[in-house]
Amino acid sequence: MYTKEQFAKLMDSALLKPSATHENIIRLCEEAKSYHFATVMVMPFWLPIVRRELQDSDVKPATVIGFPFGASGRAVKVFEARTAITHGAKELDVVINIGALRSGERNIVEGEVRELVDTARMTGMTQDAKRTVLKFIIECYYLTDDEKKTACEIIRDAGADFVKTSTGTAPGGATVEDIRLIRQVVGSDMGVKAAGGIRTTELAMEMLDAGASRIGASNAAAIVEGYVPEDYLESAGRRRQ
Repeated sequence: MYTKEQFAKLMDSALLKPSATHENIIRLCEEAKSYHFATVMVMPFWLPIVRRELQDSDVKPATVIGFPFGASGRAVKVFEARTAITHGAKELDVVINIGALRSGERNIVEGEVRELVDTARMTGMTQDAKRTVLKFIIECYYLTDDEKKTACEIIRDAGADFVKTSTGTAPGGATVEDIRLIRQVVGSDMGVKAAGGIRTTELAMEMLDAGASRIGASNAAAIVEGYVPEDYLESAGRRRQ
């Protein structure tokens, strides 16, 4: 069972809408600091503001690369990643080349993922040896189980930090079945992020129970407010009976 504080630290609080305003971003950062979320996840344009607002807090600035379709090409994604790190991103959520994967072009996906991992490691290295956390979004909705497994193997073998289920822009988002499949492929040590359609505390807990280690949500505060450790412990006990 998580404490409320531990539960909040599993949240990436996201605002990736094109209609987001400066005021919305400031409010998101203030909320994240009050709850001590893991990250604030925004579009790259907003990173300098998020970096400033989160300075001296325990919440990390984060952004997306190749979002939302993953089809911008390797060189563009590498440039995006380098620029994002320069602008203060501590975590990057990168959309893989979904079309190449579905076409059986494993070598293209492998090359892109490895170069992005290398770029993040080199560019993100700081004097205190902390580095940029790299998550790869595989967009499960569009993939067969075999394609999901292939994507997870590529990302795992390249040395990335997380596999993430979804961008939140596809017709379907995270599922418990996908979390279990990903966890089975990547093992117990790698991060698994559930995102896309997670709007309730109950669904977030189902994802964590299935093997997720991070939750991405646009309503992270409401999810955390709905978490009562004692209630969850009681319901878990009933499920075991």
